Amino acid sequence: MTTIQRTAVLTGATSERGIGLTTARRYARQGWAIAILDLDGEKSAKVAAEIGNEFNVPAFGHEIDVANEASVTAAQAAVAAEVAAGNLPPVGALANIAGITSPVPFLETTLELWHKVMDVNATGTYLVTKAFLPDMIENGWGRIVNMSSVSAQRGGGVFGKVPYSAAKAAILGFTKALARELGTTGVTVNAITPGAVDTNIRVGSTEEQEAAINAGIPLGRNATTEEVASVITFLSSEDSAYLTGTVVDINGGSHMH
Repeated sequence: MTTIQRTAVLTGATSERGIGLTTARRYARQGWAIAILDLDGEKSAKVAAEIGNEFNVPAFGHEIDVANEASVTAAQAAVAAEVAAGNLPPVGALANIAGITSPVPFLETTLELWHKVMDVNATGTYLVTKAFLPDMIENGWGRIVNMSSVSAQRGGGVFGKVPYSAAKAAILGFTKALARELGTTGVTVNAITPGAVDTNIRVGSTEEQEAAINAGIPLGRNATTEEVASVITFLSSEDSAYLTGTVVDINGGSHMH
């Protein structure tokens, strides 16, 4: 295996059948060290250790509440301490994957729910990026990949309605503006907009809902988490060096510009 030179930091990467967990495994399979940050610190550490042992790469897990500045600061400090101790190489990629949905109609959306969805999806992306960006700039190399959604482009869907669509649209504006600002730093910023993906979010949906969703997808099926993870790791690679401010659609043709 080639020498491990960089760490990939992921938020929201412990859920079975989740995009984050699949992406963490894919990073490790490609030789990256990994730092998994999720609400459950004990589970984050356990999952990281399992992946590290399987792929023989350095791995670290820590708790984080992406919507809480103090928690984000503590998580970044914990990763930085591992880097300083030589347990992890410098952070080279950040995948902002953590997020929540908002399945209720607009008039049933409370202000509390609105804030929660905006805080986890949009504010969380802002806080985590702000925490890990300085070291990337100092090192002159970095890849930031933000998780948006096709809901940001077409206005909601079965599992993500108004607050979710608004938060994910905010992430697109954040991505483009930050990419423009960081142009000459060596740090690129891109976003992905998955459509229907075969994750735990699908659990509980009816056959009729799934049939309706797939009928609107030219490829006729959900994406796999591996198909989404492959785009995230590509955008984290040397091969993506001339891509920044880019939005990559992963929707099987359900939304075309």
